[in-house]
Amino acid sequence: MQITKRAQFIATMAIISGFMLLSGCGKKQPAGPAKMGPPEVGVIEVKPQRVALTTEVPGRTSPFLIAEVRPQVSGIIQKRIFEEGTDVKAGQVLYLIDAAPYQAAYASAKAAEARAEANLVPARLKEERFRELVKIKAVSQQDYDNAYASLKQAEAEVAAGKAAVDTARINLAYTKITAPISGRIGRSAVTNGALVTANQPAALATIQQLNSIYVDVTQSNSEILRLKRSLASGLLKRDRANQARVKLLLEDGTPYPLTGTLKFSEVSVDQSTGSVTMRAVFPNPQQVLLPGMFVRAILEEGINEQAVMVPQRGVTRDPMGNAMVFVVGAGEKVEPRVIKVSRTVADSWLVSDGLKTGDRIILEGIQKARPGTLVKAVAFVPKPDATPVLQSAAATSVKK
Repeated sequence: MQITKRAQFIATMAIISGFMLLSGCGKKQPAGPAKMGPPEVGVIEVKPQRVALTTEVPGRTSPFLIAEVRPQVSGIIQKRIFEEGTDVKAGQVLYLIDAAPYQAAYASAKAAEARAEANLVPARLKEERFRELVKIKAVSQQDYDNAYASLKQAEAEVAAGKAAVDTARINLAYTKITAPISGRIGRSAVTNGALVTANQPAALATIQQLNSIYVDVTQSNSEILRLKRSLASGLLKRDRANQARVKLLLEDGTPYPLTGTLKFSEVSVDQSTGSVTMRAVFPNPQQVLLPGMFVRAILEEGINEQAVMVPQRGVTRDPMGNAMVFVVGAGEKVEPRVIKVSRTVADSWLVSDGLKTGDRIILEGIQKARPGTLVKAVAFVPKPDATPVLQSAAATSVKK
């Protein structure tokens, strides 16, 4: 009995399945997905443009003029006549040394000079008398020669006395230590009452002229040779003084507002590193630049009127390490192209070979296309930066 019921159930299910198949065959099958076209890629067209070529190198500032103040006579410092950190002028008195011994030495020299001049008078008169007497044989030739020698000795003593007076006067003047150059003076190494000696190795103070300032930058010798060739060929910018212009970035990244000039006369090669130290001069009227600051100098090498620029995002490397781009070539098909790049300018590569005007370089969508595949080229539109929008929204919320 159970077997009969099971057979009836199986037969019923088979009949239902047959009806479902028949009904399914009678229905119209839905259409499949539409055939997709070639993928879209964002491209830019190569157009020569005018580009300023620059080189950025690190450097340090140094004073245009620097002078260390040292005493030229020995003595005790009586007074310091300047404020540390202020501007001084050339010839301004900075220190006073006790002048009493030098005043006495000057007076002694003057007295010795007067004594020598007094002794000169009788010696001259005696020589004049004996000169006439020797002519008439009233005195011997030996007596006249002795009188003449005494005259010359007296004249020499007068000359020596004058020199001693000059020396004493100079030493007396050196008791006033003056500024050798105009500029800003630093801290004083001595105080009142200190003993100083003539031409001592330790400086009393240091004066630095900062109205103009040097910037010493270091670069490889090969780069310097290339830079000199650019100067010789006229590619490098020149100002009215026929010197290369230089711009400056301060340590915090802000640009220095004034332009400097590059001095090649200061170049020397470091034999141990093969590097070259170049010197640029910058005006510094506000004394923003101080000696010892770390800066970055931007050398304006020249203008390339027909530069081919490619954004860095569009340049890749092949297994050999060569720079390569993908272009939309004939038949709207993707083609790999090996190029030569010489340097970066901002966020782009400067291409020296491999591209020509009108080439279309793929910047977006290269993942959708392989070399040799058909693509649809559309103009590449860079995405706007989201940061300014967020700042604007924040500002709006504040206003509300």
